[in-house]
Amino acid sequence: MGIVFGGAFAVAAIVLSTIVFPFWNLIREDVFEDVVILTNNKGTCYVETKDSIPKIIQNCDLQSGDKTTIKFGKGLAWATIIKP
Repeated sequence: MGIVFGGAFAVAAIVLSTIVFPFWNLIREDVFEDVVILTNNKGTCYVETKDSIPKIIQNCDLQSGDKTTIKFGKGLAWATIIKP
């Protein structure tokens, strides 16, 4: 009985790890893009990128209209400013 339960558990783990939640979805490609800050709302900046997903930048000290380079994971909605 223990062997059957252990085998079923192993099969379920393999199915979940490969079909339902693939590991490679955790590893995102980093994208670097030059953008213009749209707004700064009390330290949270918003920018528009080429992938049409608005990005949120926390702890932002730039003002609306400032140009900067950001880094974000492909398909993600948050980014960080790259300091030169």
